[in-house]
Amino acid sequence: MDFFEILGFLGALVIGIVLGLIGGGGSILTVPVLVYALALNPVISTAYSLFVVGSTALVGALRNMAKGMVDFKTAIVFAIPAFIAVYLTRAFLIPAIPEELFEIGGLMITKELGIMLFFAVIMLLASLSMIRNKSANHLEEKEVQYNYPVIVIEGVVVGAITGIVGAGGGFLIIPALVLLAKLPMKKAVATSLLIIAVKSLIGFVGDIQNLEIDWPFLLLFTGISIIGIFIGVWLNKFVDGKKLKKAFGWFVLVMGIFIIYKELSK
Repeated sequence: MDFFEILGFLGALVIGIVLGLIGGGGSILTVPVLVYALALNPVISTAYSLFVVGSTALVGALRNMAKGMVDFKTAIVFAIPAFIAVYLTRAFLIPAIPEELFEIGGLMITKELGIMLFFAVIMLLASLSMIRNKSANHLEEKEVQYNYPVIVIEGVVVGAITGIVGAGGGFLIIPALVLLAKLPMKKAVATSLLIIAVKSLIGFVGDIQNLEIDWPFLLLFTGISIIGIFIGVWLNKFVDGKKLKKAFGWFVLVMGIFIIYKELSK
């Protein structure tokens, strides 16, 4: 095992620890770890990321279910269009994208470059969401309401984005659940994990028919990430999650800028 492989598996542990500490955001690191530390191509990396994200989110969702924190009706309304969109994206859209997309000023935008640049933009948006870190607890006492058409549209959009970049999309799902379903913040966070788990794992099913999966590697990477979650949950007793989330947001912002620079300077 060389230095970069060790770094990659340490990255898997860090992904889990971040998820355990701040309840989300860690999955945004999965694709950069797989691409830059473990030298996998972006298409495979986004596929593996869906499995890692789905499995780790499922662990969190099961813990939340045991505490009675998950709103199953909202999860179903949001998850069905999301998992249909993510499955169709992985099974049909990603394989249909041509290897060469277009050329700008002598720079050829390839499929792999396009995916990484789109992923970097999502990272920048996620980082801004974490840095702002606005509380929505003022909605805590309101009755749960449903704007079904808008929730369905949001589910489709989040599902498609998840399918392209392989990240959970919690930074998009949580505001949608708070604003569109009027869920209290804590319930929105808990419910988002179930939605992320279902749509990510179903999206990964769309990849199995198109890609050759290295199961021993993928299960090892995922297992290390899940161990990291429990370490993060334990560390959470000693660390202020809100301050950490903002600091992690700045880190993700720098990573997003780094990816854009690295990909365009190749």
